[in-house]
Amino acid sequence: MESESSQIRNEVLVIDTNISRGQSFIAVLGFMKVNATLKTPDSLAGIKSRELNSYFAIFSIETDEVSRILLQRNKQENCQHPVIMLADRIDLNSQDIVVKLPYIAGLCFQSDYYSLSQVLNKARAHNRRERRLQNRECQQLIGSSNAIARINEMIDQVADTNASVLILGDSGTGKEVIARNIHAQSSRSDKPFVPINCGAIPADLLESELFGHEKGAFTGAISSRQGRFELAEGGVIFLDEIGDMPLPMQVKLLRVLQERCYEKVGSNKSIKTDVRVIAATHRRLEDLIAEGKFREDLFYRLNVFPIEVPSLSERVDDVPVLITEMIARIERENRGSVRLSKKATAVLQQYLWPGNVRELANLIERLAILHPRGVVDSKDLPSKYQTKIDIDQQNDVNDFFFKGDMPVVNIDDIPTEGLDMKEYITNIEISLIEQALTKTNNVVARAANMLKMRRTTLVEKMRKYEIERVG
Repeated sequence: MESESSQIRNEVLVIDTNISRGQSFIAVLGFMKVNATLKTPDSLAGIKSRELNSYFAIFSIETDEVSRILLQRNKQENCQHPVIMLADRIDLNSQDIVVKLPYIAGLCFQSDYYSLSQVLNKARAHNRRERRLQNRECQQLIGSSNAIARINEMIDQVADTNASVLILGDSGTGKEVIARNIHAQSSRSDKPFVPINCGAIPADLLESELFGHEKGAFTGAISSRQGRFELAEGGVIFLDEIGDMPLPMQVKLLRVLQERCYEKVGSNKSIKTDVRVIAATHRRLEDLIAEGKFREDLFYRLNVFPIEVPSLSERVDDVPVLITEMIARIERENRGSVRLSKKATAVLQQYLWPGNVRELANLIERLAILHPRGVVDSKDLPSKYQTKIDIDQQNDVNDFFFKGDMPVVNIDDIPTEGLDMKEYITNIEISLIEQALTKTNNVVARAANMLKMRRTTLVEKMRKYEIERVG
């Protein structure tokens, strides 16, 4: 565990040659409930990097030379403190104000409350990201798609709160990775992260696993045992596959969320708890509620901040990036190496990936064993991953098929100047989505069922095509 001096406090360092001016600025920060320490530039040389890193930001007031020194120390000593410059006159529209960490921004003394708040929030977000990157056990979300960018943004927003988070997505999409990233960026990052799969533990043992038990509480309880909530005290408990939790346990979990206390099995003594709950499931909890298999009140307690994770087939542009990262990880762990040709990668982008990112990781590891330090071409891929689609024409093919009485174009009806196949298919897809939403009174879940797709898939397509629910 890190010492207190290395923790990032709600405190900034203000450096100014003018003590009176610096104290006035500290008073403004105090109004914003931000603690501050004032030092002169002369004392900067005696400040150790460890102390500097305990502040979440450093304000350098009209001291350009000090700012340069701080930025140089960042580079030389791998310090992470973001620097904010203050002056009487700064062109806030200039390129210097563009966020470029660890230099955050420039502000003038006349800046309003909102501008200062924005800069402080950027500094806090920077420190959260640094906590995550410095946590070596935390696997990063890989991908350059808009979907991954949105998830990273949501992680930034929710990490430093105590809000319950519900992560929704198919198996293998990386729900636990997201949960660990939330923990790594939070102020609880130095406290435990305790995962438990609610569907992998028998119902009669789940209560003991979560809350612990006293000696003699049941047959076989030869000694007292700590539960996952006790192990996670001060940190995060990750309830994976929460949709598989039995109803009796849902009632007891609801009480923990409401009253922040629990009892061990075989005890009537209430134990206070300070644990953040992050839950995940591949199931549609709304459907389970309708079937009477999941409590609606528990759902709303968990669903404070939902994060929907798209399947890999919904972000195939990330496949090449994921492959590169997975190969690099295998190499770092000295488990061999392999390379994929462009054609092989293109073929894998056509695959539907029912097992999502986990399936891709397993495939890359298998290829590294089968073709050690070799180059894998499309013909070398296992047969289930190969496709009959001509690679040279793959960009003209959409994963949308037409059967029965679905709209088709007769080849004889295509105009002499040709038909834009992508545009045609896109227009059909947009039309079907809009019609389904209209027919279901804009209930996305029902529209998704009508179109035989996951709700998350439909939401992603609505964002992609900028389709809004009306009414």
